Order: sequence, then C-alpha cells, then structure tokens
Amino acid sequence: MANKATTLRSSLTIFVTLLLFVGAIFSTRLLHSSFDFNPVAGYSLRKTILTPTTHHNLSSTTPAVSKQPQKKLEIQLNCTFGNLTRTCPASYYPSKFTDQNQDSTSSPSPTCPDYFRWIYDDLWPWRETGITKEMVMRARRTADFRLVIVNGRAYVETYRKAFQSRDTFTLWGILQMLRRYPGKVPDLDLMFDCVDWPVIKTEFYRHPKAPAPPPLFRYCGNDSSLDIVFPDWSFWGWPEINIKPWETLSKDLKRGNEKIKWTDREPYAYWKGNPVVAKTRMDLLKCNVSEKQDWSARVYAQDWVQEQKQGYKQSDLASQCIHRYKIYVEGSAWSVSEKYILACDSVTLLVKPHYYDFYTRGLMPLQHYWPVKDNDKCRSIKHAVDWGNIHKQEAQAIGKAASDFIQDQLKMDYVYDYMFHLLSEYAKLLKYKPTVPRKAVELCSEAMACPAEGLTKKFMLESMVEGPSDAIPCSMPPPFGPAGLHSILDTKENSIKQVDSWEQQYWKNKSKQQ
Repeated sequence: MANKATTLRSSLTIFVTLLLFVGAIFSTRLLHSSFDFNPVAGYSLRKTILTPTTHHNLSSTTPAVSKQPQKKLEIQLNCTFGNLTRTCPASYYPSKFTDQNQDSTSSPSPTCPDYFRWIYDDLWPWRETGITKEMVMRARRTADFRLVIVNGRAYVETYRKAFQSRDTFTLWGILQMLRRYPGKVPDLDLMFDCVDWPVIKTEFYRHPKAPAPPPLFRYCGNDSSLDIVFPDWSFWGWPEINIKPWETLSKDLKRGNEKIKWTDREPYAYWKGNPVVAKTRMDLLKCNVSEKQDWSARVYAQDWVQEQKQGYKQSDLASQCIHRYKIYVEGSAWSVSEKYILACDSVTLLVKPHYYDFYTRGLMPLQHYWPVKDNDKCRSIKHAVDWGNIHKQEAQAIGKAASDFIQDQLKMDYVYDYMFHLLSEYAKLLKYKPTVPRKAVELCSEAMACPAEGLTKKFMLESMVEGPSDAIPCSMPPPFGPAGLHSILDTKENSIKQVDSWEQQYWKNKSKQQ
C-alpha cells in the first residue's frame, strides 16, 4: 500500500508540473493575443501584437534591435448572442486609432481624384449661411432616416422603410467608413432620402429673400436640384438581385475583360435591363434587330422575377463583357448599372443623361464614353457602332480609358475617402453641436450583421472593413475656379457637338448612297 501511495504521489507531482509548464507557455502567448468573436465558431484566439518586437542577442554586449512590420489590426464582429444580437456590445470598436506603422516623415497622402472637387460645388448653397438645425429638420419631409454621428458613434432615427435594402446597405457602408477611420469623422447630423429623384428644386431658392435650402442627401442629382450626392448602396451589395459588393465585383469584371479581346468581341451594341421603369428604356427596345432593320444593337429585357427563380444564371455581370459596345440608359433616374457598363472595356454608348451621381461628373465624352442622343437613339447607336468598327484603335482607347477610370479611380478606397471628405466638409458647415435624438438608436456592424440572414449577411461579411486603415484619406484637390469649371463644361459640350456633326454627315452620306 505504501509503495502504491508513493507511486500515486509521484505521478500526481509529474502531472501538476507538466500542467504548470503548459499553463506558463499559454499565459505567455496570451499576453500578446486578444480574443475575437467569430460569428460561426464563437470566440477565437488571434494574435494582434501592436508593438514592434525587440530581440536581444545574448552573445553580444550590444543588443541587436530588429524592428518588424506590425500586424494590421483586425477586429472581428462580436456576435455574442448570435442572430439575437440587436444592440451594440460595449466597447465594440476603438473610438480612436493611431497607426504606429505610419512614418511621420513619410510623404503626404496622394491627391484624391478630380471628381472629389464636386463636393465643394454640392455644398456651395450653404457656404455663407452655414447649416442650422432648423434647416436640417426641414429636410425631414421626404427623408427615410436621420443619421447622427457623435464621438465616432452612429445613431439612426428611421422615418420610413426604403425600397428593398437601400437604406440598410447605405447605413452599412457608413458604418464601414467609421471602422476604416475611427475617431476621424467629426460630429454631424444629416437627413437621407433613398428615393431616386432629387426633390430640392433650385428654382425655389434663387430669389434674394428665399431661405437657405434644406440639406438632403441622396444618390443622384441634376442641374435643377440641390440635393447632396452620396455613394449608393450597391457598393456594398444588392441582395435582391444578387449584385455582389463592389470590392468583389470589380475584380470579377476585370477578369471578365481578359477573356475576350476587344477585336474578337461581337461588333454590336449590347444592353440588358428592366425596360418598364422608364419611357426612355422602352424607347430603346425599338432599336433591337428585326427582319426589316438592323441598328447594330442587341437589346434584351431583363425579367428579374424569372431570373431569381433560375438562380441568376443569366445575369452574371462579369460574363457580359463580350460585345465591343455597351449601352447605358437611365432608369427612372440615374442607374447603378453605369459603373458595371463602364468597367467592361467596351465602348460605352451613353444615352444623354439627365442625372449624375458622385463620380460620373468626372467622365468626359470621347475620352470615357460615346454620347448618344436620347431623342434619336437608334440612328445614333448605328452611327456609333459603324464609326467604332472602322476606327478600331480609337474605339478601343475609349473603352480602355473608361475601365481604367472605374478600376483606378472608383476603387473602394476612394469611395470611402469620398464619403469621409463629403461628411467632413458638411460637418464644418453645421452651426450647432449635434446631439443624439431621443428616438434614435445606436447602430454598429454587430447590430446589423449578426441578426442578418441569407445574401444580406453574406454581402455584409464580404464587404466588412476588417480594421482601421493603415493609411490616411487622400488629400482633397482645390475647388474648381470659374475658368477651370467653364473649361470642363465647354470641353464636354464641344465633344458632344463634334459627335453630332459626324453623325449628321454620316446619315447624309447614307442617304446619297441610297
């Protein structure tokens, strides 16, 4: 019995010693780690070392210091209660972040693309008056939600549900911008309307005694309105029609471009979409090929109900870069399809638009697209295709310039920077200190993504900003001067007139041949 007891004590001593040794190793690793929640597996241990490691060479009297690049901070969702998460966890994201990787002596950030200059123009109506709370509240009449940012936290008061998931993914995008630049976005208070058409009419605010217009954010504007233009929801995904987030889709389109060279593509103009939303699209259907006439257009009506039933097999945007020319025509207002069309390396035949979004004012006719008349589409398209098939080198250059613009100047880095600069410039105009509205709720990525399901959840996780950016936003270019702005507008107008002149001559020659 004594021998057995001795043996048992020895075994227990060895076990405890081994346990303490393993625990010491684990504790040491834990000092350099943090627990993060994986929405699928639960909390996971992942290293987030935030300070450079110093190595000491024990064989030398002088320690050798090796400065290694830091691991980029990534912060996963904290879905503690899984799909039941409806509120924001405590301390769910750092309120401020200073990237220790940035060298204070490094060169300044690159200048933002030229279309950022339109931010000054969009905010011009309030340059003298500033923006009061009364002005903001007047914009509530058509707003879908009110967004307030205080100390880097977002609060939302919802007035009405927007069509499909427009409001959901717009707010999701804003939250990702806050994750990208924590602590850098100033306090602000704004109203957002997710409907297509601008409503703040310029004519009501022109006369000397007119009040300042209410500031209202939306996705597009036109020359007779004062709505503030903001990136649309589709940059983070459009689950109702299976449109992927732009970060993913832009790469798919780039790969799709490489499958067929421009010269090997179908020598026609292609369009596919929902024609019933606008008269101009119904008019485009008349340009389709028939037994009597071939306008060099191949136009297809998209039935989204049927497409959904078939699993979206016929609507893969990256597989539609097989024609030399692609037609862009507006819907009920501007259309999110424009960036997908421009990204295809095909020559974009752009039917005269009446609306613009935040980046399209940076596009130039004959450089990025070919202008098409809206009141004589078929003849205009026929001329454009014939011209391009004769002048192949020039046509390819237009298509390539457009896709380069989209891939280089409309990457998500710049989308977030545009949002950041627009909101920062807007906040400078506020004449009051924003406070959280009584009926507003705090919004964070956890409150949106954790309870989401299906494609909505998939697209949210796919487009989620993993952590603070290791780069500062691009530098804003200066505002347009009067001469510079007139030069841009004149160049656009003269290019369109040039195409109109070519087109008239083309049809005169056709009539003589007949």
